[in-house]
Amino acid sequence: MASIVSSLGSEKEMRLQRFFSSPVRFHLLYKSSHHGATVNQLLSSFDNSGKFLLSVFLQSGSVRGAFTSKFLRHGTEFSDTEAFVFEMDENDAKYFPVINPAEAIRISTQQASVKLKGLRHEISQSSSSISFGSCLNFKLDNGFWYVSFCTDETFGTTWAQEKNIHCVDVELHRVQDLVEFMPTPWREVSWTDPARESLRQEFVSYKLPKNYPMSRVKALLLGPVGSGKSCFVNSIRSTMYKRIVHLPNVGTAKNGFTKKLNIYNINGEKGGSPTVLSLCDVMGIGDDDSTGLSFSDALAVIKGHVPKEYKFQPDVPVTDAVSGYIPNPSLNGQVHCVLFVLDAVKLTSYPSSLKSTLRKLHTTISDLGIPQLILLTHVEQVCPTVQEDLKYVYSSRTVQDKMQKAAELVGLPLSYVLPVMNYVSQLKVDCNTDILLLSVVMNILQAVDDTFEDRYPSIRPISSQKLEDGDI
Repeated sequence: MASIVSSLGSEKEMRLQRFFSSPVRFHLLYKSSHHGATVNQLLSSFDNSGKFLLSVFLQSGSVRGAFTSKFLRHGTEFSDTEAFVFEMDENDAKYFPVINPAEAIRISTQQASVKLKGLRHEISQSSSSISFGSCLNFKLDNGFWYVSFCTDETFGTTWAQEKNIHCVDVELHRVQDLVEFMPTPWREVSWTDPARESLRQEFVSYKLPKNYPMSRVKALLLGPVGSGKSCFVNSIRSTMYKRIVHLPNVGTAKNGFTKKLNIYNINGEKGGSPTVLSLCDVMGIGDDDSTGLSFSDALAVIKGHVPKEYKFQPDVPVTDAVSGYIPNPSLNGQVHCVLFVLDAVKLTSYPSSLKSTLRKLHTTISDLGIPQLILLTHVEQVCPTVQEDLKYVYSSRTVQDKMQKAAELVGLPLSYVLPVMNYVSQLKVDCNTDILLLSVVMNILQAVDDTFEDRYPSIRPISSQKLEDGDI
């Protein structure tokens, strides 16, 4: 929405913000002059939850509108104790809080067919409206927005009656309560280009101690379909190559796009030497073992029994009977860290069966002594301010709440949850996005190092050690 500019302007926004008891911010969701005057477009712009401001701009230069705390996409009548209507001109701004909440909002959608004499076809005419009490009525009539006003007891307005006034523009804004943001972030990050380059160089130069029994770190991405596992691989490579990478391993499909065990080296630059990290991508975890990666197949990957590019088959579990099965994998061939990849948007809609699977995996992987982290993707989609500026990711209470839910879903502490934004629609890399991605990478390496330091307490990291080639 960044390219679409609201007609409110900063002065009118400040006037409207005074109508709220606590600080708020407006996020433009719909603008009729840009998106078109259709009721479906307007209603579909309402998010599944949130509070909203609807404004109409008149030829006189004045603005009238209404606030609602309700999601108006479905239903016809809404009770809203927080609703109010308002009016603004160049000199003044007034608002009228709801007096009768039960009659606050009504929505009607009608479509009629008119049969013309002598013609074989019919002409379809549509008329839809959104009314706040009876004082403010937005009406869509054959592709044009009109508004009507009158005196009304529902909101206590004293407006003179005016009917079917043509609207110059109609806007819908999400209203965000800024108390959702903490005065100080719970994780301190420097969002600068030097900080990004420092993280990149730290990652590129990272080496495992010589006496560790493996030469590389293999991290496995586990998560439900559509959580962003393959996109994470692309995003890490984009960060390292300093441009958006388009690999063929990303796509959308009902049961997931990835079907094979894909293992990707992460190079320090395009065509450069590999870093110490490899990322393993597998098919998504389903609602049960018959619809996605099974529990037993996930363990087979972790233990190193599954060959590279093995194609998973839900009805054929990985055993020593499958072609290429690795009976005695070396530590290099095993997984050293597991990343549970979860979508912040879908957290509350995941089935209970997924929670059971994740908890079971967490317990079993813990018994194997393998470190685990949670990668929380799409965090920008749950908080508009974070979407506009990623540096607020560690100040947003909404994001922190999603992180807590992700931690509870798997059974790990909150400190093990790493929020991230993948490169999905961008055409070039971004400093803040890179910093989050590189922070995840360093957390993986540090978690593995912490685990092996406990197993081999006399060993200390040697940053200057030469990277050895190892099994993938």
